[in-house]
Amino acid sequence: MLVHAYAKINLGLDIIGKRDDGYHDLSMVMQTIDLRDDIEISVSPEIMGSSEQGTIMLTCSDKSIPKEDNLAYRAAKLLYEEFDITDHLDIDIKKHIPVAAGLGGGSADAAAVLRGVNEILGLDLSNEELMERGLKLGADVPFCISGGTACAEGIGEQLMPLYMPDEGLHVIVAVPEGLKVSTKEIYEEYDKAEFTGIHPDIDNLRAAIEMEDVGCIPEFLGNVLESVTMKKHPEIGQLKNIMMKSGAAGALMSGSGPSVYGLFVDEAAVEKAYNALFESGIAGSVFVTKFRESY
Repeated sequence: MLVHAYAKINLGLDIIGKRDDGYHDLSMVMQTIDLRDDIEISVSPEIMGSSEQGTIMLTCSDKSIPKEDNLAYRAAKLLYEEFDITDHLDIDIKKHIPVAAGLGGGSADAAAVLRGVNEILGLDLSNEELMERGLKLGADVPFCISGGTACAEGIGEQLMPLYMPDEGLHVIVAVPEGLKVSTKEIYEEYDKAEFTGIHPDIDNLRAAIEMEDVGCIPEFLGNVLESVTMKKHPEIGQLKNIMMKSGAAGALMSGSGPSVYGLFVDEAAVEKAYNALFESGIAGSVFVTKFRESY
């Protein structure tokens, strides 16, 4: 069975406060994009009569991804342990979403494995039940199960779906060459820095989406983590500047970075920006993509 794991970007990301458990209360607008990993899942019976839990074998085209200490493996393990599954499971991931880039690739892979294992083994779990289990793996996993456009609060698990028009905006995602960012470290830096900037206007961003006012969406893009990550990695600001000078209606870092996306209303500007990003030598990967309604 082939399942797809789609990346996400943050149209808005604000931190409301810090919780007693160390997590942060967030207010976000999250959006699925067409950039994806492809995951092949197959099962085969273990030795006849065996009552032991089945083995899970994970392979990945990106050799930096560990075979067991990753969200996709843990997603399969979670279902295997809950349902005492004795079949052998093979998971093969073809990575296209850059790792540690703020695009939710690990969470997307975990969500895809939950959906795939649920279907191939006939567990009959609903999307809501998969999302409950996904939260045990990471705050972004429930959104990656549902996909599309959503407001997210709490640590990211409280989701309110939104309808995003599928026309009017073109998307470019650029990732600085050889740069990976630790989400944990960026949030720690945010806490130390005592943020004094302008918080994103999540309410007006949401209103623009609800009114299907596509042209206003870039005006309200915002991410409180951007200034923190940009201090450590100025390439982020350089990529934003290239996109804006090339005609983007808005550009923003996604998640904790370091990926940067640009939203374009002028299709001709997309090619201009794509070429400029590659010629800059700053971007190691550049993707022309679009919004998705769901996973």
